[in-house]
Amino acid sequence: MKVSADQYLRKPEWLRVKLTKAQDYGHVKGVLEASYLHTICESGACPNKAECWSAGTATFMILGDICTRNCRFCNVKTGRPLPPDPNEPLRVAEAVKSMGVKHCVITSVDRDDLTDGGASVWAETIRNVRTIAPETTIEILIPDFKGNVADIQTVIDEKPDVVGHNLETVRRLTREVRVFADYDTSLDVLAYMAISSNITTKSGIMLGLGETENEIYETMDDLIGVNCKVLTIGQYLQPTRNHLPVKNYVHPDDFDRYGIIARDKGFQFVESAPLVRSSYHAERTIRKV
Repeated sequence: MKVSADQYLRKPEWLRVKLTKAQDYGHVKGVLEASYLHTICESGACPNKAECWSAGTATFMILGDICTRNCRFCNVKTGRPLPPDPNEPLRVAEAVKSMGVKHCVITSVDRDDLTDGGASVWAETIRNVRTIAPETTIEILIPDFKGNVADIQTVIDEKPDVVGHNLETVRRLTREVRVFADYDTSLDVLAYMAISSNITTKSGIMLGLGETENEIYETMDDLIGVNCKVLTIGQYLQPTRNHLPVKNYVHPDDFDRYGIIARDKGFQFVESAPLVRSSYHAERTIRKV
């Protein structure tokens, strides 16, 4: 679906990304290119890439850069992925060590083409980081693995410090926004992780897709109901005209208000601002929770 020019909303001033002095930007980019690694920072067209890379951090994206799903909000390529690279877990760990990363964030594309959804690669990647960079804390942002608890267990058996899985949007909009994903399946994934381990669970939602204020609160309640401890709330930004259009831009004051309400509802840590993404300042989670 290509969006016509009259459907575009002009970005307000508070969404203008300030340029940062990229003193470490080149180092991070060099390590990633030399290691043939992917990041969600680039694949997802994250607006915070310059800031994070300048601080020497990046969110590694494993299992290639081609997703088997075609969510209408996401800038990651979709199609038929290549087979998993057997050396990728080691390269991720070596890059973490080389970059001096204190808090490592790892995510992946959906790999519905694999019998285990890529769970074994996830587990091996975490093990490699633990071995090569033992002082580094590990946060992972996993797909839903189609709700298969055996695959989820394979990953969380490696005991990452934080496990995230994003709802992305409210229940009513899930089928339109996430296409193949299911709202209740995602809640079940979060519930299983919270019940079966002592690992902190985390989720994130985007605003500006046409959700109502009451639906935002209902989503918060649903996440609290499955013992989710950490919540990120950010503004949806349309990657290209082939993606879902932005329905509205939420003012920073409203993001602040949603953050206060989320904390009052029981979340232990909340990041809520227009440019917040799942892994933005993720190291704060470890300090706060």
